[in-house]
Amino acid sequence: MELEFHQLELKYAELRLMETSQQARLAASLLEHGQVSPVLVVESAERFVLIDGYRRVAALRELGRDTVRSVALALDEVQALLLMHRLQGQGRRTVLEEAWLVRELVERHGKSLRELGADLGRSASWVSRRLALLRDLPEEVEQALRQGRLSPQAAMKHLVPLARANAEHCRLLVNALGSERVSVRELGRLYAGWRIGSAAERQRIVTCPRLYLQLDDEAQRPPLPVVAGEENERALVRDLGALAGLCRRLRENLRERRRTEAMTPLPAAIHYAWQEARAGFEALAMQIQEVSSHA
Repeated sequence: MELEFHQLELKYAELRLMETSQQARLAASLLEHGQVSPVLVVESAERFVLIDGYRRVAALRELGRDTVRSVALALDEVQALLLMHRLQGQGRRTVLEEAWLVRELVERHGKSLRELGADLGRSASWVSRRLALLRDLPEEVEQALRQGRLSPQAAMKHLVPLARANAEHCRLLVNALGSERVSVRELGRLYAGWRIGSAAERQRIVTCPRLYLQLDDEAQRPPLPVVAGEENERALVRDLGALAGLCRRLRENLRERRRTEAMTPLPAAIHYAWQEARAGFEALAMQIQEVSSHA
């Protein structure tokens, strides 16, 4: 049957992600081939509740259409949502979309974890893990995902562990990124910098992430070429760059040790090695200062 858009109740729109690139491809397909698959609805008192087909409805609106081809299911809303999940099978939903569906069925429709697990063909622990995922993510992250500013892959890989470590920093980071979309790689660089950073560095990353990415880009660029034949200067630039990289690696190793071994004291050998290294750093700093003052 054909339904006009005003007849639809879009109460489950927030259970699906709306990625801009996917919507554009869907709109192009609808324009070329028309609507091939009907949307699924259930009849309520005065309107039809849309169960499946939110992307198609959004794309049809963009194309200026007034109606959508629909199939009404002889089920209640909960049964229809469960049927939609089974029909789509594995791989059609992101983990976040699964989590949103679980939360909807547990919190709004009163399903128990065990009962819902049986309905979905999953264990109660699977259901519990999906709910825990949403408890870890700040609301700002969910909004950014729904608006297409973040990819689900980026959120799962980098923002979930960040939120579990520091939810406030996760919230600040997403707010500071603003409306411009951030790539998975860029978010990975921000999280990597946050993991190895000091408290002050972490604060700067989550409040000024675009500036951090810009400075990180500049740091990754090859050094400016020195005058041909100045081999000593070339060697100094190369060795100082290697020294900076070694310091970053040592800091990460020490942070990893603190996470895995709590606050156990460092062995005497490490303390001795550090004293030697620090003495070398201090001598190097004095020599660079001396050379610079005579330049």
